[in-house]
Parts: sequence; structure tokens; C-alpha cells
Amino acid sequence: MSAEPPIVLYRHPLSGHCHRVELLLNMLGLRYRTRDVDLLAGEQRQPAFLAINPFGQVPVIDDGGTVVADSNAILVYLAMHYGEASWLPRDALGAARVQRWLSLAAGALAHGAARARAVRVFRRAMDPSEAIAAAQALFAHMDSALEGQTFLAADGPTIADLAMYSYTAHAPEGGVSLEPYPRLRAWLERVQSLPGFVAMPASPTA
Repeated sequence: MSAEPPIVLYRHPLSGHCHRVELLLNMLGLRYRTRDVDLLAGEQRQPAFLAINPFGQVPVIDDGGTVVADSNAILVYLAMHYGEASWLPRDALGAARVQRWLSLAAGALAHGAARARAVRVFRRAMDPSEAIAAAQALFAHMDSALEGQTFLAADGPTIADLAMYSYTAHAPEGGVSLEPYPRLRAWLERVQSLPGFVAMPASPTA
């Protein structure tokens, strides 16, 4: 009998933050197992989980005793520890280009498409109109940035693409149409064609 995979991913299956980590784990061919955290029941606020991540958020990975929280931090860790340099360039300009998109994933994407989707998927009591407008502005920028290039930060895929993919692909679940952005939609298809790609489940309320 084979040993259990050394990497444990604490996740919620409908979280785009968690999905971006699953994408890289699969694309790097790493063995891992998942531990679903029931966010709606507040499991992330219980002492057992807070002992793993005091911020009470998923995703978190436990890589044989090395615990890393925050989706973008996990992407950096996995790319540096297990991946080829192409996933996170080691030169200053290449790394900066990736970091720019990681910042957008944590900022404009999270406050736009991700928040609009959360209103509908997790039934949050808030007006999604500002989040939808923010998503539309970001997607217009992405569509323009993708003119003449295949991926966001380099000629090939990087963790920038994975950080931006999940909430962009599932933006329609939050009422944000992708129809006005043909280059963005073509980029989504390129990410989906990468070896090791795994889809995030569609929301049952979408």
C-alpha cells in the first residue's frame, strides 16, 4: 500500500482561491490530498483550524510539516520549491511582471469578480453592482493586455495566469458576462488546455 501524499490542501471546493492552488499542484504533477473545510458552518473559525491558520482562511497547505497559508503565497512556494523557473521567473523583471498580476488577483479580482460571485453563490447580503463594475473594468484591462500575447506575464504560463484564472472563468456566476472580452476568453481556453488542468465545479446556485 502506498503512503499517503505528503501535501495536504485545506480547501473549500467552490473557492477560486483554493482552485488556483489545485491547478498548480496538478500541473506540477504533485501528489496531494484534500481536506474540505465547511466555511458555511464556520469550521474555519474553530480552534482546530485556527491552530493551522490563525487568520481563519482557506487555502492552507501542509507540506510534510511545512505550513503555508494564502493562495498567492502558496503558488510562490510551490513554484519555487517544485516547479521549473518558467512558472515564476527568477530574473527581476520577469518576477515583477508576475507579481503585478498576483497583486491584481488579491486586489481588483478579489474585490470585483470574486465578490460579485460570492454575493450570489454564498448568498451574501450586499449590493453586487460595484463589484460587477470593478470586474468589468479589470476584464477590459486584461483583454487589452492580452493583445498580441498568449499569456499574462510571459510567453508561457506562469503562476500569474493561475492566480487570475478561476474567478475570471467563473465570473458569469456572479452576473459578469465575458462576451465583451474575446482575447480574455481565448486566454481562458489556453489555460484550460494546459496539461494537468482541472476544472472548478460550477456553483449549484449559478
